[in-house]
Amino acid sequence: MDTVVCERVDAVGVVRINRPQVRNALDPETLLAMTDALLGYDADPGVRTVLLTGTGELSFSAGMDLRAAAEGRLVDVARSPLTLLRGGYRKPVIAAVNGPAVGGGFELALACDLVVAAEHAYFALPEVGRGIAASEGGTDLPRRLPLAVALEVGLTTEPLPAARAYELGLVNVVVPAEEVLPRALALGARIATHSPAAVLATKRLMHLSLDTRERDLAAANRIATLELLAGPDAAEGAAAFVAKRPPRWADVP
Repeated sequence: MDTVVCERVDAVGVVRINRPQVRNALDPETLLAMTDALLGYDADPGVRTVLLTGTGELSFSAGMDLRAAAEGRLVDVARSPLTLLRGGYRKPVIAAVNGPAVGGGFELALACDLVVAAEHAYFALPEVGRGIAASEGGTDLPRRLPLAVALEVGLTTEPLPAARAYELGLVNVVVPAEEVLPRALALGARIATHSPAAVLATKRLMHLSLDTRERDLAAANRIATLELLAGPDAAEGAAAFVAKRPPRWADVP
């Protein structure tokens, strides 16, 4: 079974994470397939917008596949779809969040330009409970939310319901589960009716307006990620998840 399924709906290119048996968790093979799909749509002039979603209604994505991480199977950050999306991907990307978006799944939604979420969806960053930091987008939440709210999400691991995410401006619209994909496709189709050059320029300029320190922030996030992944807590967090036991953290020196 393909872990990523791609299809064209008129001018909208769809990328669907297809691992429902593990809540659409992101293992290296899935991440690389997503990157390939995104690059393919970027090079296709017939695709005006891209839509990311997951199979089923149980999960948009549970984030990093911790079993793969426990086995030492990690994707090169430079080849991650998160790096691609956060690094200036040209075309508008819509997240059709069909269920909970957790960890890297939340970060994947944050990396998209627009978000349509199901009523039963929620967003969460469980990384601190696994010995790592959500440095592929989660730690950028203070750019989108008041600092106190961002810290609550990042430090408590408590889920953020879709309705609350909408109130905070992280989500464009919340709809019943069966309407998520049609609404996201309609949004993509509407964008596709406009000048491709103007759409690309508008997206680029709006992102540039956010923060002139973006490169410095990206470098700091990458360094933190590498340090944490090389440390004992990341290994312990993954091992505890696989063994279904509480993690045993080492003291901070």
